[in-house]
Amino acid sequence: MAHIIEFSGPVLTAADEERRGLWSVDGKLTFEPPVRRPDAVLDGWVLPGFADAHCHIGLGPDGAVDDDVAYDQAMMDRNAGTLLVRDAGAASDTRWLQQRDDTPRIIRAGQHVARSRRYLRNFAVEVEPEGLVEAVRKQAREGDGWVKLVGDWIDRTAGDLAPSFPAAAVRDAVRAAHDEGARVTAHCFGEGTLDDMLDAGIDCIEHATGLLPRHIPRFVEQQVPIVPTLINIATFPDIAAQAEPKFPRYAGHMRSLWARRRERVLEAYEAGVEIYAGTDAGSVIRHGRIADEILELHAAGLPAAAALDAACWRARRWLGADGLAEGAAADVVVCREDPRAVPETIRSLTNVVLRGTIVHRNKLKLQVI
Repeated sequence: MAHIIEFSGPVLTAADEERRGLWSVDGKLTFEPPVRRPDAVLDGWVLPGFADAHCHIGLGPDGAVDDDVAYDQAMMDRNAGTLLVRDAGAASDTRWLQQRDDTPRIIRAGQHVARSRRYLRNFAVEVEPEGLVEAVRKQAREGDGWVKLVGDWIDRTAGDLAPSFPAAAVRDAVRAAHDEGARVTAHCFGEGTLDDMLDAGIDCIEHATGLLPRHIPRFVEQQVPIVPTLINIATFPDIAAQAEPKFPRYAGHMRSLWARRRERVLEAYEAGVEIYAGTDAGSVIRHGRIADEILELHAAGLPAAAALDAACWRARRWLGADGLAEGAAADVVVCREDPRAVPETIRSLTNVVLRGTIVHRNKLKLQVI
C-alpha cells in the first residue's frame, strides 16, 4: 500500500511562486490529490530540502574521519534540512553514504588538489605544477562531476597569500577536467588568484574574499558563480591572530579580507553574479549550519528570498537536482512561518522529509491519520 504524506500549507515552488496542495506518494511528489487518505499531514510552509554547496562530509580537523563520524556529520546536516550536498573535497571515500536511504544526497568531488606543503596537512592530494593535470584527471574520474583545486594559500617565503600554481598549469588542469566531463571549483582567498582562475575558464569559485570591482564583470560574463562560505570567513580574525607573530603581512591581509566580506558578496549579487550557500562544514565548522549561512547571506544584504534561493530552488537547478515538481523525489523541509518574511524560522524546521520519509519532526505539528 502506498505511503502518503499530505503537505497542507503553502508550497513555495520558487522564491516568488506559491501553490497549494502537495503530496508525497511512495517517495515522489505530486500535485494531484491521491485517492487514498494520507498517512500523515504536515502543516507549514513547504520548501525543497536545502542544498549545501560547500560541505565536507568525511573530513575532520586532522583529515579523513572514521565511517561512524562521517555518518554523524551527514545526520547533523540532514536534520538541519540539508538534503543535498555538493562535496567540496573530502579525504574519505564517502561513496558508501550515497548508497544509504537515510543520508543526504551527495555530489562528490574526490579529494582537494593542492600544491605540495601549501595546504592543511592530510586534506589533499599534493602535487607540484607538473603533476597537476594528471591529479585533476584522476579526481575527475573519482568524483561525480566536480574537481576541487586549492587556488591559493600562504606562501611562507613571501609571508602572505599567493597562488598555488602557475597560471599556465591551472589552464591546462581546467581543460583536462573539462575533457573528463567534470567542472572545476577552486578555493580562492586572495585577489590575484581570481584573475588566473577566470583566465583558465573555471566553473565556480569558493570564498572569493579577494573579489575586486575589476573581477565582477568577468564573473557575470563568464557565468561563474561564487560560494562565499561566510560562516567560515568569520574565522579569519582568529587565523590572523595565530599567524601574527610569524607572518604579520598575512595576518593583516586576512583581516582586511574579513572586513569587506559582506560588502563584496553584496556587490557581486547586485551585479548579477550567482551566489550559492555553502557552510564549509567538516574541518573547523561544525555540520548542520546551513541556516546560519543562509541568514549570513541575508545579513550581507541579499533579500531574504534571494538568500533562500541560494540554498533552495536555484541551487538545486545549478546542481542538476529537482525542486518541488511533479514526480520529483520528496526531499522537503517545512517551516512554521513564511521564511521570506521571517527568515529566522529556518533555524527550527517543523519537519524534514527525505525520500518520502519523515526523518525529523516537531511532534506538535504532526497529524497522523
